[in-house]
Amino acid sequence: MITRDLDLLLVNPGGRKQIYQELAAELTAVEPPLWVRLIGGYAVDRGYRVAVIDAEAEGIGPDEVAELVKARAPRLTALVVFGHQPSASTQQMVAAGELARAIQSAAPDSHTIMIGGHVAALPERTLREEATEFACNGEGPVTVDQLLNALQSETCDLAGVEGLVWRDGEAIRSNPSPPLIKELDKDLHGNIWHLLPMQKYRAHNWQCFEDLSKRQPYASIYTSLGCPYKCTFCCINAPFGTNRYRMRAPEKVVAEIDHLVAAYGVKTFKIIDEMFVLNYRHVDGICNLLAAKPYADELNIWAYARVDTVRPDRLRLLRKAGIRWLALGIESGSAHVRDGAEKSLDQADIVKIVREIQKAGIFVIGNFIFGLPDDDLQSMRQTLALAQELNCEFANFYSAMAYPGSPLYQLALQRGWELPHAWSGYSQHSYDCKPLPTEKLSAADVLRFRDHAFHQYFEGPRYLASIAQRFGWPTRRHLEGMAKTRLKRRLLEEPNQVVSAE
Repeated sequence: MITRDLDLLLVNPGGRKQIYQELAAELTAVEPPLWVRLIGGYAVDRGYRVAVIDAEAEGIGPDEVAELVKARAPRLTALVVFGHQPSASTQQMVAAGELARAIQSAAPDSHTIMIGGHVAALPERTLREEATEFACNGEGPVTVDQLLNALQSETCDLAGVEGLVWRDGEAIRSNPSPPLIKELDKDLHGNIWHLLPMQKYRAHNWQCFEDLSKRQPYASIYTSLGCPYKCTFCCINAPFGTNRYRMRAPEKVVAEIDHLVAAYGVKTFKIIDEMFVLNYRHVDGICNLLAAKPYADELNIWAYARVDTVRPDRLRLLRKAGIRWLALGIESGSAHVRDGAEKSLDQADIVKIVREIQKAGIFVIGNFIFGLPDDDLQSMRQTLALAQELNCEFANFYSAMAYPGSPLYQLALQRGWELPHAWSGYSQHSYDCKPLPTEKLSAADVLRFRDHAFHQYFEGPRYLASIAQRFGWPTRRHLEGMAKTRLKRRLLEEPNQVVSAE
């Protein structure tokens, strides 16, 4: 029986098919929405009645969600557009926009707010362009709490709601953001797992190369928020302000993992932090506690690191704690291009650290970007050559995008570079993907090379032989099937000569 006695309905908009095309069906992860949990836990602690619709996990479209909103009649519906990594917020705006319009049509009297990294980067524009009554220019929990209070009061003083972007007649007002929440374990614990469809979440295919049948059950957790670095292409700090970095207590992190293991049988995890391997007091605290658990040998955890934050003397501890994969932001094979992206790393150090990680029994995902501002065809070939030399167990190939909230976005505006005409154009795998041009390359050149590099890598005999050796022939055959998928690209539909990687 559907209840109408509801204060806050949190919605994860989804839109995986629009973002990933044919890859969405089986290959991509379906992750518990972090900020839905964090905002939901904050609201529950303050006495609000909260429910969640994870449209992505449930596989339901905007019209069905809108009918649920109409039936449940919450005091406030929050469309949480954070995504599973910072860049995912912008590409998720397509589904969020469709959902907002559907809710406006089905339940025109409902109150809606949009929250997320993209929204925080472009709050006034979001309110002008989307069918939402409110937007949020910060991280969200405090704004939602104060807005619920305001909506219940007789005066409904919106001017006093911190972080709220709202319409005051014909004008758009943007209230100052509240201070960042400092006590993460007390206020942003996110312990509303019981409100989520836990049986629907699954890991990425590569995380389970050792056993592809173990992608479920799955969960993602966080141990820190924000990032102290200033990579030009990253929008991580848009909701938080510049270089804000906060950590949870290791004991609380491990207690959450204990709960997920006991309650849901989860052994496969993602640590969603933008940079987990960073503060070794923090990392050691978590890993020592996990390594002592009776289920430590069964854990399969992946996390992000930088080449210059990985310490070889700590790798054994990471592995004992169940860290089986580290994702490294290598970005480019050109030292000049890396310097321009605020990623000043020595190439010999990159190779050495990757080998040290693998020697410790941890698999590596190399992340590479084509089309950074200083890129030309030669430097992109260097990037592909470095990826092939490293021969990581998995690799992500991206085109450079000026994501709203990133320094690169501001640079693109200043220089008049052409940006995607729709938010879906910011998705790396979408049909209308449109990366940034460089001084020497068009957007089509960059995208064509990225797609070419993907197949050069994943169809390469050396890579496939190493996969068969490390994981077995079923995993190799799985990857050969994955590589058969050719993404459709509007930008490349005109006949063009394929850029050679030789």
